[in-house]
Amino acid sequence: VQLQASGGGLVQAGNSLRLSCAASGFRFDYYAIGWFRQAPGKGREVVSCIRGGSMYTYYTDSAKGRFTISRDNAKNTAYLQMNSLKPEDTAAYYCAASRFQMCDSYPQIHEFDFWGQGTQVTVSS
Repeated sequence: VQLQASGGGLVQAGNSLRLSCAASGFRFDYYAIGWFRQAPGKGREVVSCIRGGSMYTYYTDSAKGRFTISRDNAKNTAYLQMNSLKPEDTAAYYCAASRFQMCDSYPQIHEFDFWGQGTQVTVSS
């Protein structure tokens, strides 16, 4: 089982990035995918979540209207399009997979079965 997050980088405030999460070793379309982030000195927090088959999505208030989560089950890949980035979005971003997460309420870290390594997003002001 492997989740590989990529696409992070250094951008100026107001710009965009698209993160990718490539999965292998499990039935991708059976699993919800969550995106989390962790800023220096802070705990890991959920950003967004998307169900396996129905494309039902969840966003935290900070992500609503700016971020879009999507997935391509044929490619075993999930994405997080991040627009209008702010300095407070600076963090390491992680993707994770959950067999039973419905993404209909605040997803909990412990509900996710597999995790990828982080990809760093740095937003300068």
